[in-house]
Amino acid sequence: MDAVRYHGPNVPLTFESIPKPDISNLSADEVIVEVKASALCHTELHFADGTLNLGVQPMTLGHEAVGTIRNVGSNVPETRVGERVIIYYYVGCRCCRWCDGGDEQLCGQLKAEFGFISDGGLAGYLRAPSRNAVVLPDGLSFVDAAPIGCGVTTAVHAAKMGRVTKDTNAVLIYGCNGVGFGLVQLMKNVYGVKKVIVVARSESKKSKALELGADEAIDGTDSSTVAEAVRKVTGGEGCDVIFECEGDDGRMRRMWAGALGKRGRLVLVGYHAGQDHEFRCHPIPMIVYEQSIVGSVGATLEDLKEAVGHVGEGKLKTVVDSTLPLSRFQEGLDKIKTNSCLGKIVCIP
Repeated sequence: MDAVRYHGPNVPLTFESIPKPDISNLSADEVIVEVKASALCHTELHFADGTLNLGVQPMTLGHEAVGTIRNVGSNVPETRVGERVIIYYYVGCRCCRWCDGGDEQLCGQLKAEFGFISDGGLAGYLRAPSRNAVVLPDGLSFVDAAPIGCGVTTAVHAAKMGRVTKDTNAVLIYGCNGVGFGLVQLMKNVYGVKKVIVVARSESKKSKALELGADEAIDGTDSSTVAEAVRKVTGGEGCDVIFECEGDDGRMRRMWAGALGKRGRLVLVGYHAGQDHEFRCHPIPMIVYEQSIVGSVGATLEDLKEAVGHVGEGKLKTVVDSTLPLSRFQEGLDKIKTNSCLGKIVCIP
């Protein structure tokens, strides 16, 4: 089968032929999924440029895969064959306190993490535990479903880490594309947040965010002006929650302190490598205004099920920029790198 392969940091990703998962070695609780669509993520760029180096190579990348179950292990009902599914990309040890609490993304003894430390979904087939294969709603296309696997699930989890509730008054989403578009819809259509503000440098992304329900779209070209603009549209109060989806420290420092309100939560979602992107802040405003900073990584299995439910009910929809044959994956990554895509790019094996 064809696959997008990682061979180490600062080594070009390759498109090559590798063996399909071996049915004869299928564990009792596993399934083999024929991948029908797989979304690209900035994560693939992080692997390529060395930002992420988890010590596993060669490896098939991709953690946003959907497809059809073709084979099942002996403990999996045969009726699952033919199911249309989306794959949850963490496989925890199922023994530690994090797994016991449903937070497999924090497990320190991961058995697998598709596209990170084990072969992922930018390929023709993917092998995974049956519990990780979540059934998709009828009528949802594979192309529209693939971005749920990270773009929507990451938003669902980040909202929980930011302690968003139906009483939340104002949120700011800094950096708007895959996860950002998911957050906009989640804030308005699920939580009913009164004022949803986005910051973006692209006119097309600002327009799309407003179309999806954002109340305000602020130009982020000059990040030094963002905090003042946020204060203006929030009546001087600032935001209850800021979701930082870019990971650029220079822009963060010029923006967040003035834009975050009393007891506000800054949720860090995006990241980049290098000292230029180390996060620094002075403790005085955090102490005086009782603010907090929290990170948010990946999602839980329940977050994925919740995300699928929201999309199935029409509360959220994924935004797809374009589709590409898997063989042209690099074209998609180049668009992501230059910030020239509006929404997710989906590869078709």
